[in-house]
Amino acid sequence: MSRPAATPAAAGAVTPPLIKPSLREATAVWFKIGCLSFGGAAAQVAMLHRVVVDEKRWVEERRFLDALNYCTLLPGPEAQQLATYLGFILHGVRGGVIAGLLFVIPGALVMLALSFLYVLGRGLGVVEGIFFGIKAAVIAIVIEALLKIGKRALKTPFLLGAAAISFAALALLDVGFPVVILAAAVVGALFCALKPDWLGRRAETLASAAAPPGQTAAAFRAALVWTVIWWAPVGLAAATLGPAHLLVDVGLFFSKLALITFGGAYAVLAYLADAAVHDKGWVSAAEMIDGLGLAETTPGPTILVNQFAAFLAGWRQPQPFSPAITASLSAVMAVWVTFAPSFVWIFAGSPFVERVRSNPWIAGALSVITAAVAGVIASLVLKFALGVLFGQVQVLHWGPLQAPVPVIATLNWPALLLAIGAALLLFRLHRGVIETVLWLGTAGIVVTFLKALV
Repeated sequence: MSRPAATPAAAGAVTPPLIKPSLREATAVWFKIGCLSFGGAAAQVAMLHRVVVDEKRWVEERRFLDALNYCTLLPGPEAQQLATYLGFILHGVRGGVIAGLLFVIPGALVMLALSFLYVLGRGLGVVEGIFFGIKAAVIAIVIEALLKIGKRALKTPFLLGAAAISFAALALLDVGFPVVILAAAVVGALFCALKPDWLGRRAETLASAAAPPGQTAAAFRAALVWTVIWWAPVGLAAATLGPAHLLVDVGLFFSKLALITFGGAYAVLAYLADAAVHDKGWVSAAEMIDGLGLAETTPGPTILVNQFAAFLAGWRQPQPFSPAITASLSAVMAVWVTFAPSFVWIFAGSPFVERVRSNPWIAGALSVITAAVAGVIASLVLKFALGVLFGQVQVLHWGPLQAPVPVIATLNWPALLLAIGAALLLFRLHRGVIETVLWLGTAGIVVTFLKALV
């Protein structure tokens, strides 16, 4: 792609020239970023900007922002996609693959080790206490994510209404997450044309410029090649273990999830928790909360919670291997089919970044999807909070409505106090997520041992 013109420097200032790193130098930097990419997507994007634009001068500011804006339109983890795109800008497909994989692999290895600790440490007071505290921390963490997304996305009464409808559809009507996202996309595209001000946008004309010669064919080839690579492990598992094996089920399930992961890990968790807990029986609701807590403490995307759920599924359905082998293979399968689609979107879509990013229909769809995601996360907060804070939750039915109502007598007071402590750390003392999780894990150990003594 051609490089956009540099922004004129201020009078008397000299803009440093861009530097072209070697592949080896870039690989070392991508590995370092992958090991240090804590804190969720916002912190990871900020780190990429600081290193690639400010410190190394590898990419111009305008090109970085164009890449970021494009990645926010895609399903999947935007920070990993941005790293892939930056690697692609610098060294083509090789650079993109290296950057994208190294952004994920360190965190995936840490999550695999923590998953083994989780299943092997059951019954140990220290381990149980850590996860008791983590569950309480997760409530505050997800509320913080909800507030951040709401502040950014709910700019108009119409978007606020979309979030409320999304919440009601998931929490009270049991509508599926994919249906909510699809409906939001259709409504957003429609209202961007009819009432753009309702979405906080101005009227725009749809760009209709034709793609440059050869780019469409190149994009098609890239999409075909990387789609085959994406599905190859699933096909291999089906051919060697049979289409009904768990590894095939994991590959199909998380591939589907990768196509609808607009809004990040928290949005998908509502669907993942429901499907993995109720439909497939892979994990319990409490284990999903534990998985999110672990994902928040590892480098890499928070969506690595997918890997944790797949690991537990493999541990419980190990045939024909040992639990450790099947759990590891299942975790690897989940990681691959979660992140491989990103390479399809980046390598196939890179020639059309500006045209896709400026398309008002797509922008309108994304506006309402993001608002709907706020409602999705609100439903997730409700489920997590009720599951952690109460021993029993009843479901009351009124026609099509079904409302979860906690049994007040089963309130877990230690969990409530720890959740309040986590909220104070995040919102009052402005501590980071990792520090909050560490403090709550320590507090959970103390509470667990005190309860054992009483």
